[in-house]
Amino acid sequence: MRISTTQYFGMNVQTMDDQQSQLTQLYQQLSSGVSLATPSDNPVGAAQAVQLSMQAATLSQYSSNQNAALSSLQSEDTTLGTVNGILTNINTLLVRAGDGSLNDGDRSALATQLQGLRSQLLSQANATDGSGSFLFAGYQTTSQPFGTNASGAVQYNGDSGVQYVQVTGTRQIAAGDNGATVFLGVSPTGTNSIPAGSTTNTGSGTIGTVSTTNPADPTNADKYTINFTSPTTYTVTDVTAGSTTAAQTFTSGTAITLGGQTVAISGAPAAGDSFSVTPATQSGTDVFANIDAAVAALQTPVTPGAGTANLTNALSTAMGKLANTLNNVITVQASVGGRENELTALQTVTQSNNLQTQSNLADLTQTNLTQVISKYTMVQFSLQAAQQGFSMIQKMSLFNYIGN
Repeated sequence: MRISTTQYFGMNVQTMDDQQSQLTQLYQQLSSGVSLATPSDNPVGAAQAVQLSMQAATLSQYSSNQNAALSSLQSEDTTLGTVNGILTNINTLLVRAGDGSLNDGDRSALATQLQGLRSQLLSQANATDGSGSFLFAGYQTTSQPFGTNASGAVQYNGDSGVQYVQVTGTRQIAAGDNGATVFLGVSPTGTNSIPAGSTTNTGSGTIGTVSTTNPADPTNADKYTINFTSPTTYTVTDVTAGSTTAAQTFTSGTAITLGGQTVAISGAPAAGDSFSVTPATQSGTDVFANIDAAVAALQTPVTPGAGTANLTNALSTAMGKLANTLNNVITVQASVGGRENELTALQTVTQSNNLQTQSNLADLTQTNLTQVISKYTMVQFSLQAAQQGFSMIQKMSLFNYIGN
């Protein structure tokens, strides 16, 4: 096969052009630090780079969501800790208010302290996070959730929504809790029924705390009334079931059975006096209303006998409701702590995945200096050799020989 001079020159020039083009591409990679500038450089790698870029963006968004949710939960956790302390102080005042040696002036002073603690509690219920959003407003994070109406009572203006944040591809997590759940509700577990005495009672009977003897008894969810037909006899009515027991003999301080619960009444009730035991969810779970009722009871002048008993019963009711509220706040705070721990763990996993994704993307798109410099040097030597060889072979012709 004969190769013409034109073919020979053309092949050598093409070879050197290709090497020169390759050198230019390698130089661009070295100067820019990018090895995959266009899809044509590496079609398969380009497709993988697109997928890795999308994955990195998704992981970055999850990381931002996790940080925002964790910040909100940390703010809520701190606020609930403060709320817990305020409720404990309120309980201490209620216990102190039951001291029989106090007079009306003393109790009025305690009522003033309770009002101050109520104001502190209201302030915490309207707390905001670092971005100025209200923690307990539900979806209405730009509106103050708790306010007072014309009569001075606290009312909730938020909603029952819970904001969930997508923190992984398969996990959404609640970034907060609404005010109705925290301040106007009770936990489904760990709560006790609320004892109360009628404000129209004329005897000195007082009702104690409710004890649960059989938590599995379904009738614990019923409301009961204890009605005194005489100072020494009473009947028990299951209001929910609509049944009433026969008259029973009353002994002061002896436990009265109410389904899977018991309660004791002490003192000397009068005929016509009544007491009740109501499930926590039916007894009024608004902590602000409970404090207002306790304040009103402490501000009411007390007369010996029935007046003292009515105050004691009011305080028992207030402390029972407060105990349920405190249990609820602790339950919510425990839930918040669990979500904080989960987010902290997810942050570690997401950060690790993001670093690995970024590393894989860098392997595809960024220049490996060692490899590229080596390849550049090799191609450069090849081009120089081709140029020198072509120059020498150019002189190998009969005319050059004759000329010499």
